[in-house]
Amino acid sequence: MKPKNLLLVAAILYAVLLVAFWYAALYFNMPARVSGHMPSSFVAFALILAPYWFFGFRLSDVLVAKLSTAAARIALPACLAIPYAVFSAPRHEFRWMYLVAWIVIPVFTSALIETVPKSGREAAAFCWQDFVVLCIYFLPVEFGLLRGSFPYSGLGALPKLLLVDSALYSYLVVRRLDRVGYDFCVRLRDLAVGARECLFYAPIAVVLGLVLHFLYPHAGIPTAARALGAILITFFFVAIPEELFFRGILQNLLESRIGHPRSWIIASILFGLSHFNKPLPFNWRYVIMGSIAGLFYGRAWRDRRRLLASATTHTMVDVLWSLWFR
Repeated sequence: MKPKNLLLVAAILYAVLLVAFWYAALYFNMPARVSGHMPSSFVAFALILAPYWFFGFRLSDVLVAKLSTAAARIALPACLAIPYAVFSAPRHEFRWMYLVAWIVIPVFTSALIETVPKSGREAAAFCWQDFVVLCIYFLPVEFGLLRGSFPYSGLGALPKLLLVDSALYSYLVVRRLDRVGYDFCVRLRDLAVGARECLFYAPIAVVLGLVLHFLYPHAGIPTAARALGAILITFFFVAIPEELFFRGILQNLLESRIGHPRSWIIASILFGLSHFNKPLPFNWRYVIMGSIAGLFYGRAWRDRRRLLASATTHTMVDVLWSLWFR
């Protein structure tokens, strides 16, 4: 299907998705959490979700064709600051430092990625620019540095999604990185591979988790609303962002530099270490469990280099944990 036709289908699905998120927000009492500013909050969320969603339907192909100059490619992501203004202005909580941050981060990272060679071995291999850019994306999420821009319960994922939007733009439009696998056109094999890796990991996770006193089994059947909410939130706000960073970008780039399996192992260990502060001072159990889980997520992604496969495994593991073992 041509990119424009695919984007039309994506627009219809996006409208359906927004309706689903609207009712999910009502179910989780978001109007009270955002002090009654539900319309502006939801518009800001929709603006943040839009690039995240449409990049999964080949928006990058359209932007690459339209943005013919480096200046245009560098300047466009400044628009990612708009959701913050939409969110903060009606409630009189606008802060210039956050607006500047949401302009500078995507513009600076795009400018830095623009300096990476466009051809040859360096074009697809991990380089110093990638190290700087990935740190810029990772550290604010890991330490909550931008949480104050959306300082309400239930909105903690919005800064992460804005950084995901910036990362997608930098690597799919500016860098044009191959084999990322960011695609929301679901294939049966994505689900099959994802489920397979979850089944492989499950016995290891249960045995090791019980030995380490990380898992605490409990009975009970969750309501359909709770289960669907857990799947929707985990998939969109946890699995896809983390799989994009650790598999689609990091493992992908490292593999071009140092090959497989070292890239797979390093990405998995770094994924595990990213959980060290949940909670502080150092959750070594979570680091171990996360590192081992990362190996199976990495296997799922590498099967066809599809993030939907690894995100399926990731979602299944996290949802099962949250419903029956947490």
